[in-house]
Amino acid sequence: MKVIPESHRDLLKDENKAFVYLATVNSNGTPQVTPVWFDMDGDYIRINTATGRLKDKNMRARPNVALCIADPKNPYRYVQIRGRIVEFTTDGAEDHIDTLNFKYHGSRNYPGHNPKQPRVIYKIEPLKVDAHG
Repeated sequence: MKVIPESHRDLLKDENKAFVYLATVNSNGTPQVTPVWFDMDGDYIRINTATGRLKDKNMRARPNVALCIADPKNPYRYVQIRGRIVEFTTDGAEDHIDTLNFKYHGSRNYPGHNPKQPRVIYKIEPLKVDAHG
């Protein structure tokens, strides 16, 4: 596992509210990129999505991903990460999306809960890290 350099760890803190741009690989080999909310679990990055979405399908089938987290105040300062999905679970995922909603919007009640599309948490291990700016 690679660790985010101290010079860029502030980008990972909740008060920064930076988005992570998540790149996955489609079944035909083409890339797919989505801005998503995230938080940290130690040195692992966690994201949350609804089951059945394209990024969900891609990460289940092809666990290698790329991430980019840019400084909201200076987009030329960013960290890019190549990583691997090491775990995914629906356990606690509804509460996790409420926690992420609080981080980004100040309210624990995520308005998009849908029992027909349960949430899933993906845990990403950083394997290569490049910090810029």
